[in-house]
Amino acid sequence: MYGLAESDPDQNLIKREGMSPEALGQIDRIMAEMGRMRRLERQIMRNSQSFMKLNETDMRALRMLISAKHAGTVVTPGQLARYLGISSASVTKMIDRLIDGEHVARRPHPTDRRSWCIEVTDPTHLMAREQVGRHHAQRFEVAREFTDAEREVIIRFLARTSDAMEDSMSRAQTALEGPDEKSGKTGD
Repeated sequence: MYGLAESDPDQNLIKREGMSPEALGQIDRIMAEMGRMRRLERQIMRNSQSFMKLNETDMRALRMLISAKHAGTVVTPGQLARYLGISSASVTKMIDRLIDGEHVARRPHPTDRRSWCIEVTDPTHLMAREQVGRHHAQRFEVAREFTDAEREVIIRFLARTSDAMEDSMSRAQTALEGPDEKSGKTGD
C-alpha cells in the first residue's frame, strides 16, 4: 500500500543510504506482496469463520485437532488449553460449543481412563479442507516452481524476517516492562 518513502520519509526507522533506487524498489515490492498475502490470508480465515460459524480460537483449535488426526495423536482438553493459551474453563466452554455444533467429539482417552480426548468430526474436517486447505495448498504449488537454491533463499528470508520481528517484539516488551518488572522487584 505504502512504500518506504511514504511510510518512513525521514528515515527514522529504516536507513536507506547507499541503496540504489532499484534495490529500494525491489524491497518495496517484497513488502507490498507480503502485505497482500497477509490480507488474503485474513480474508480466507474470515470467510471460513463466517461459513463455519466459528471464531478465531475455534478455528485454531480445529487446525490443531486436524493436525493431530493426521499424525495419529490424541489431544486432551488440557493440551488444547495450553496450545490455545486459554484457561481450562474456557476450553471446556469452547469444546461444549464445538460439540453442540457437531464440529468435534469428546471420546474416552484410549490409554488414560481418567481423561478424555477431543477429535474433529469428519464433516468438519472435510469442510475445513475445502474452505481453508485448498487455498493454502496453492502455496505448495508455488514453492514447487522454484529451484532448490531459490527455495533456500526464500526460507532464509522468511526465517530471518521472523527472527527480526521476534527480536523487535522482545525488545519492545522489555522496554515496556521497565527495570522493576524485569528484575522481579516490586518497587516497595
